[in-house]
Amino acid sequence: MTGLDLAPTIVELVACPAAPQPRGPLREMAFRKDAWTGSEIARLCELFRDDVSLDDIAAALGRGRAGVADRIGVLGLRRNSTRPWSEREDEELTRRYGVEPTAAIASDFGRSCAAIYARAGLLGLGEAIAAAWTEWEDAQLRAGYAAGVPIAQLATLIGRPLGGISSRAGSLGIVHANHPADWSADEAARALTLAEEGHRYRDILNIMCAEGFPARSLAGFGPIVRRLGYGRGWGRPWSPEEDALLRQAYADGASLTPLRTRLGRTNHSIRWRAEYLALRGTHVRRNGFRAGPDWTEAEIAMLRAEYGTTPNVDLAAKLGRTKAAMFTRANLLGLVHGYIRPFSEEESQALAAAYRTNIAIADLAMALGRKACSVSKYATNHGYRFGRRPRRDGGVSLADLLALRHPPDRTEIVGATPFASVTAQQDARTTWRAMARARRATTRSSFRGRVHARAARRSRRRGSGHRAPR
Repeated sequence: MTGLDLAPTIVELVACPAAPQPRGPLREMAFRKDAWTGSEIARLCELFRDDVSLDDIAAALGRGRAGVADRIGVLGLRRNSTRPWSEREDEELTRRYGVEPTAAIASDFGRSCAAIYARAGLLGLGEAIAAAWTEWEDAQLRAGYAAGVPIAQLATLIGRPLGGISSRAGSLGIVHANHPADWSADEAARALTLAEEGHRYRDILNIMCAEGFPARSLAGFGPIVRRLGYGRGWGRPWSPEEDALLRQAYADGASLTPLRTRLGRTNHSIRWRAEYLALRGTHVRRNGFRAGPDWTEAEIAMLRAEYGTTPNVDLAAKLGRTKAAMFTRANLLGLVHGYIRPFSEEESQALAAAYRTNIAIADLAMALGRKACSVSKYATNHGYRFGRRPRRDGGVSLADLLALRHPPDRTEIVGATPFASVTAQQDARTTWRAMARARRATTRSSFRGRVHARAARRSRRRGSGHRAPR
């Protein structure tokens, strides 16, 4: 229907309905046993001013702690409020609150901002809350919606914002006279037809409005068509030409990367379309464009059985692949090499015993069945710096090292090889350091002698009185 424009002189659409008169005596209000009495409130204020804890107040009043805390909040009581508010402060706060910054008011009052906010809340100076709708406002709203008055004019007439008008109408369950009716079967069928033809939603609305259907908003059109079972997904629809190119790429065994650039599609979109067209698994190169041959079940079984036990070079040669390819496949299968296995408690104890009894890192690695570099790195990370140590002729075993877990009191023999005591180790270190210092001194003296000889020869050739440096 056509909207009704209100003249400037109209201030009321209908008369306010008379308030219903009470019939018979009023019903007596039920008494609540947990209601706060005047004496309890006075006692609460007295205990609170004496800084009594909430638990003690609740015990004194015979109430729960939550109820006491709620009543304190309702009464606006604050801890440490030693200076009460005067009437003059209340008047000035009423005059300045909401006009000047709260920090400035708090500075002038000599109070905190929290105290200003709390007092303003008690005085009702906070943000104004919309008043309840009256019978007269509801009557104007009903009459205006029934007559088709524009909502903006109704908001001006009643004195409410547009959002408040719409919200109240929804609460009352009334619909504006100019609001279009629900979707009919013909309208829904036409919308689905235009959507399946690939038209944009905005163009569909214009086409349907030109055909005589009610005008719909763009925000409400999308949810309606989705409710009808139509969805466009995340991208544009696939054309028959694009499907033909995708089928041709699968039939020829070509790479899909150039097709992705040519069609302007993502990799996930192409994979999804291939699965939709039942093309998954029909490509000649099922494992992609790898440089080497595909891994067979026999090769994978051999890799699982011998990885970590057979040397890497020999295993790679047996498989006919590079070491990098073998390591990559083992990583994909979750295989762990023997030299990467974690150190056990016994191996850690053997490491400590070898460090204490002057055993070389190479002999320790042979006893543990590991590489010397791995054992050296593990020892360094745990504070064991072996340095240079002599090798044992007969070697040592893990059992021999475990027998030396505790520091020996005497020289022990493993096989035919004596193990040096701690004192002998210190003497050996002292001797080695002395030899190193002597070696460095000899090197420095020989270097100085060569420098002096070279300077003397140069002075003789020049025939000058150059004197060799000291």
